[in-house]
Amino acid sequence: MSSVPADQRPLEAVRIGVVSVSDRASTGVYVDKGLPALQDWLGRAVRNPIEWVPRLIPDERALIAATLQALVDDERCDLVLTTGGTGPALRDVTPDATLDIADKEMPGFGEQMRQISLRFVPTAILSRQTAVIRKQALILNLPGQPKSIAETLEGLKDGQGASVVPGIFAAVPYCIDLIGGPWIDTDPAVCAAFRPKTAVRTR
Repeated sequence: MSSVPADQRPLEAVRIGVVSVSDRASTGVYVDKGLPALQDWLGRAVRNPIEWVPRLIPDERALIAATLQALVDDERCDLVLTTGGTGPALRDVTPDATLDIADKEMPGFGEQMRQISLRFVPTAILSRQTAVIRKQALILNLPGQPKSIAETLEGLKDGQGASVVPGIFAAVPYCIDLIGGPWIDTDPAVCAAFRPKTAVRTR
């Protein structure tokens, strides 16, 4: 056992799966913007070393479910984020596929994402984003547009930089603590992680 206190040890790497779900991007009709948007924001927000596991796939329910399952079970991702396929259209099946492989649903994440988006458009109520836990991993369904991805993760701030509406990522590190994942530290200038005072880093 290390004699160095846990809070002074280097942060361990976190494995993050990022999945862009799009029929057209996956077939090369246009350049995918979802994966770069996810990696850009997470790369700025998370202080841990990140091991990326990216996937670009079409809107096929069975394939989405299999991809998410493999990212958790085989690739051992601690966190998986999807973008795209969360609306009411017939081909929008990302939340359905996510629930197919879930151990627990975490609906509060989707509720907060819709609250943020409703600040901009009334059609935010049509979004079906959700989050689930599978084994020791958290899976989040995010919107498809890069601007919306950043807004839902980071939240909204006023002109002085004070938080107006919390983003969902503030709750992610503590959620991963609770399911046995790595201690994730964040840059508070991007998104301050919230943990209760009783939360203690142990490894």
